[in-house]
Amino acid sequence: MRIGMPLTKFLYEEQRNCPDCTGNFTDLFSDLARGAKIISRDVNRAGLINILGSAECTNVQGEDVQKLDLIANNALISTMEHGGHLAGMASEEDEDIIPIPDEFPKGDYILLFDPLDGSSNIDVNISVGTIFSILKKKTSGENAELSDFLQPGSEQVCAGYFLYGSSTMLVYTTGRGVHGFTLDPSVGEFLLSHEDIKTPEQGRIYSLNESNSNKWHDSTYKFIRKAKERGSKARYVGSLVADFHRNLLKGGVFLYPTDKETTTGKLRLLYEANPMAFIIEQAGGAASSGTINIMDIQPEGLHQRTPLIIGSKSDVEEAVECCRAEAALG
Repeated sequence: MRIGMPLTKFLYEEQRNCPDCTGNFTDLFSDLARGAKIISRDVNRAGLINILGSAECTNVQGEDVQKLDLIANNALISTMEHGGHLAGMASEEDEDIIPIPDEFPKGDYILLFDPLDGSSNIDVNISVGTIFSILKKKTSGENAELSDFLQPGSEQVCAGYFLYGSSTMLVYTTGRGVHGFTLDPSVGEFLLSHEDIKTPEQGRIYSLNESNSNKWHDSTYKFIRKAKERGSKARYVGSLVADFHRNLLKGGVFLYPTDKETTTGKLRLLYEANPMAFIIEQAGGAASSGTINIMDIQPEGLHQRTPLIIGSKSDVEEAVECCRAEAALG
């Protein structure tokens, strides 16, 4: 057991076990952790320095932007752009690719992120988080092109999230298991607290917005009825990171399916669904749109949306079977 090991040491140990690793990824990840520490500090102090509430504007999704959305977005960009490890970035808050400025060196990695998932909950002190996905650049030029970002989730080299709650946590995977680190504020370091996380095969929790039930398809009704019959409990706070993290550790399923009004789903494929799918599969769970494995979807745009069913493998399979049964009926 390596509980208590600092993140930096853990990364170097992982690097030594990878003969082809050059250290660039380790340095990139250290920069990312530093950006998250800045966001964590601002989230914790938000009520004291007047950065709660709306920024009085909307993002590319047409959603209200919170002050902390902008602060978190800018913190990540300014932390990551100069390290020499990235060829480009993309954020849920920005319509287009975020290029690396000409004065900074370029690297071979692509970073996609949702800077502050669940930010509408921040005013009432519900957990929020930063979700990220890392890809390798495929094109030959120095600067990233759109096609570098539009890779299926199966091409991710790393994915994870920082959870800002009663403590600040990092959960991530590079395809060799899922590990969790907790920020020790006394030393300013992420320390290993959850090694090789495995999610239960079946859970007793379902998480979805039941206020949308008047718009549900029959398949959603059927699955929720089955879940209730076997004793599952509803747990939903409206912050994907918070709901996912609970279900990852305790077992359960999170659903944001299509309905009679939303045929494309709500969550973003590149910034939310793909990274969470990589994590849950590495932990022994599953993720589906209801018709296809999330990480098999070929993205067509930076802000493409998708339905999402994610969590314990048995629960996801049961929900997908309900979707298939309804589709078979036409």
